[in-house]
Amino acid sequence: MKEGFRQTMAWVHTWIGLVCGWLLCAIFLTGSISVFRDAITQWMTARPVLEAVHVDVGANASINEKKGEQRHITELAVQHLQHAAPDARFWRIELPKHPADAMLLAWRSGEGRGINHQAVMHPATGEILPAPWGRKTEGGRHFMLFHYMLHGDMIGFWIVGFVSMCALVTLVSGVVVHRRIFADFFTFRPGKGQRSWLDAHNATAVLTLPFLFMIVYTGVAFFYSTYMPQPLQAAYGTTQAHARFQKELKPEATAPARPRTGTPADLLPLEPLLQQAEALTGRPARMVMVDQPGDRHMTVRVFGKSDTADAAAQTVLNPPSIVSFDGVNGEVLNVQRAQPPDKFSSDQVHDMIKALHVVHFGGWSMKWLYFVSGLLGTAMIAMGGILFMVKRRRKSEQEFGQATPAFYRFVEAMNVASLAGIGIASVAYLYANRLIPAAMEGRELWEIRAFLIVCGLALVHAWIRPALRAWVEQFALASALCIGLPLLNFFTTGQHVVSYATRGDAQSAWVELTTLLLGVLLAYLAWRVHCKQYGKQHSKQHHKPRAAP
Repeated sequence: MKEGFRQTMAWVHTWIGLVCGWLLCAIFLTGSISVFRDAITQWMTARPVLEAVHVDVGANASINEKKGEQRHITELAVQHLQHAAPDARFWRIELPKHPADAMLLAWRSGEGRGINHQAVMHPATGEILPAPWGRKTEGGRHFMLFHYMLHGDMIGFWIVGFVSMCALVTLVSGVVVHRRIFADFFTFRPGKGQRSWLDAHNATAVLTLPFLFMIVYTGVAFFYSTYMPQPLQAAYGTTQAHARFQKELKPEATAPARPRTGTPADLLPLEPLLQQAEALTGRPARMVMVDQPGDRHMTVRVFGKSDTADAAAQTVLNPPSIVSFDGVNGEVLNVQRAQPPDKFSSDQVHDMIKALHVVHFGGWSMKWLYFVSGLLGTAMIAMGGILFMVKRRRKSEQEFGQATPAFYRFVEAMNVASLAGIGIASVAYLYANRLIPAAMEGRELWEIRAFLIVCGLALVHAWIRPALRAWVEQFALASALCIGLPLLNFFTTGQHVVSYATRGDAQSAWVELTTLLLGVLLAYLAWRVHCKQYGKQHSKQHHKPRAAP
């Protein structure tokens, strides 16, 4: 019975892992990249660098007046918004992250979903800068969206959920099948063919096993209300059930909604509100939202800078810093400080699951740990597919009769495309960002289309080329694209690693440095596979029987 159970688990592990593994490779790889989605977005927007303009506030200015030197522009921003969008549903003012950055203004007009508008303002002079300012792009969010919905709306969302459940089954069955999996972690036998691939598969699996269980489980549990909406709908109705649930769960997290009254009113100066918000939360402001502007019920929300990417975020739960004011009389409506709760309670389970999955804690060191663990998990899944073919090359099991060779060829092509091909498409997405004209309408959609088109081309290439050559050529192409990306960036935008570092934009600098590092790694992989291919060809020629004289 035990042996029969293990054999059943081996069948489950092999076939579910194989069929779902190709999509899991793409999901894990894009999920690993999306850990740095904010840095990728910042690099891809490629906003021009502004020359510093000093605003003199006088030698005898007080501390508050010198702070106002940084924030006086908010009043000019309000003046522009009052003139350009007096009847907008909201105004958004994004303060500059760096001294050479511009201030971003946004508003929404119209009924229903409305129409979004944007403007860019010089943070020292108040001058409206020409549009487009930088490149309109989906940025790193593209990798996140592909990671959990494959850009397929609800169909893709459910496919990813199903594949994630299959991943949990594969992980459990893998532990059952490999009785010596932890002992094999300390054993690696290079140059042994199937045995070597199994050792590598086991080693990466054991090394990342806790991470894999956590990341897959939290990915499924994160969307519990979407996969199983009936309980919430039964309790809160069929319309906006999740929103009503969240409002009841955390009534203190948001200020009460205040509908437009139709009575006009003047907005208070924003600078004192920014200073008061900073005093209440201890966080400098990064963004200001004005809801129902020009109305008696207008609300000003001040969002503080987050430290989730810094070393200061030592706890898993790190709520954002938000202070809500009455925009007419300045009354404080709500204060949410960026402080972890004093004690854990059941209403924080969902936030805990979300924080664990999207790594909103631990700073950059934790993000790098997630990134490396995700890449190792991707490699483990890919090696499972390679191991399947290595075993079948030695001894075919003729699972599909006469169609078995065609199926094996399909497996080889999918193995290449799901790993090397997705890697090429990911870099091609960055290339499309730099090559598509900045003023082109709908350019962010064409960036995503470029990613999907390259995925399809990689699959076609893997199908028409011999397996080993396809691996070499796709790894080599991915390496060349990664290494060439900084040059493309320099020739198209004039920006480079040194300029990023000079103005304090470390995130964009690390995007290029990481790309270079991955390019070197991919070049090494291409070289190793090439050596293996050359060795096989040389061995065949050496052992080829000579023709009889």
